[in-house]
Amino acid sequence: MIRIVADNKIPFLKGALDGVAKLDFLPGGQISRADLMDADALITRTRTKCNRFLLEGTKVRFIASATIGYDHIDTEYCRAAGIEWTNAPGCNASSVRQYLVSALLYLAAEKGLKLKGLTMGVIGVGNVGAKVASAAAALGMKVLLNDPPRAREEGAGAFVSLEELQERADVISLHVPLNRGGEDNTFHLVDGKFIERIKAGTILVNSSRGSVVNESDLMEGIRKGRLSEVILDVFEGEPDLNPELLQMITLATPHIAGYSLDGKANGTGMAVRAISKHFGLGRDAWQAVNVPKPEQNQILGDAESGSFYELLWELFRNSYDITSDDARLREDTDAFESLRGSYPFRREPQAYSVRLFQGYDELRTTLEALGFSMLADHCT
Repeated sequence: MIRIVADNKIPFLKGALDGVAKLDFLPGGQISRADLMDADALITRTRTKCNRFLLEGTKVRFIASATIGYDHIDTEYCRAAGIEWTNAPGCNASSVRQYLVSALLYLAAEKGLKLKGLTMGVIGVGNVGAKVASAAAALGMKVLLNDPPRAREEGAGAFVSLEELQERADVISLHVPLNRGGEDNTFHLVDGKFIERIKAGTILVNSSRGSVVNESDLMEGIRKGRLSEVILDVFEGEPDLNPELLQMITLATPHIAGYSLDGKANGTGMAVRAISKHFGLGRDAWQAVNVPKPEQNQILGDAESGSFYELLWELFRNSYDITSDDARLREDTDAFESLRGSYPFRREPQAYSVRLFQGYDELRTTLEALGFSMLADHCT
């Protein structure tokens, strides 16, 4: 029976491989080489740095990361050492979409931002970026897509250059991997030059990787008014945060954009299936079961009780209210890691149904596009 070491914060994993593998659960940031000496595989999150220092001399031959990102894996070392690895692309795409929608609706309802007709620039149009783009369109926004690797492969038709996006976008959302150097470098993609090229008063959202943004240049851009609202889920020095930056930005959250239970269940399932296929364990179709349901999964709303975006915000925040995460982080910035480790219950819109008390076709259409099930009107 193979032995697997797994991050103890990966949900729904216990019991998944019973009878075919021995799993030892350890804190992800504390997994050491000694823990892996007789391990055949590792199931990880981003807090385990899978490099030569950790892996050399161990039996590990397969790494399954239950996360969309993989910059915690030294892929060159793994290739040279004959260690195969996999990540979970797209596992939390709908969760990040939920995060972005909550942010936009908060700005619309509480800050007076008129979303309809604004232009959203999406940089990085993979699984996550594509879902964010569709959500922005559902909210009445125009959408610009920038993804140089896809443009080279598929042709430029659906995409715009970075320069055009900078000139035209009112809101910019980042969904790129962290590439240090090369043709598609994203390290400090958003720097002083980037910020000088954008429209004055642009809104920036970063839920990709902290080092995609040069925080010193970002702060200067805020001071100069180049950026009006900034929403950050990721930070250059996380878990250590710059307190001055926190005071300057609109919303700050502890790297949890993709932390819905749905996204976590998807990531765990992809990791288990990858391990199973690699070692022939017979769990190739495994998926998480018994994902908890919301205590109140029916949302009631009166479609005549407010403006369109105020209503959307009041309904949507029943599934996820981004301001709650912002408040928890600002209350204790030293708790960045513990806030991630003890993240509260969060299901995506598909776990909820909405019943409106008045007919409002546009509201109904938008809620459906955002993933909610719509029940028949209570009264019309």
